[in-house]
Amino acid sequence: MTKSTHSVRAERINTALGLIQKHTQLSEAAADMVRHYGLSKRQAYRYLEMAKQLTEPIVVPDQKTAFTVKLSIGLIQLLRQHAELTGLTLSELVSQALKAFIQQGRGRG
Repeated sequence: MTKSTHSVRAERINTALGLIQKHTQLSEAAADMVRHYGLSKRQAYRYLEMAKQLTEPIVVPDQKTAFTVKLSIGLIQLLRQHAELTGLTLSELVSQALKAFIQQGRGRG
């Protein structure tokens, strides 16, 4: 059994929320989840229980993938130190820095 990614989990919880609103019986909603996603009944009920706590759908995060970049050893050391100080992951720091760089217009050719 593999653990769902955050985006898959969010999508399933949002589906569960819609099914709760559609069906009068939780068992019907669970059966739809089982058919649609190939989940066990137990997994379907877990998603439905999470969805019952919501008032609106949750945001589905962007899927992430790895890619390789080459950085200087010094920059990598600074990045790791900053990550340790802030409690953020390297990916989070690089994502934030790149977004800020692009939003400031510096990412233009």
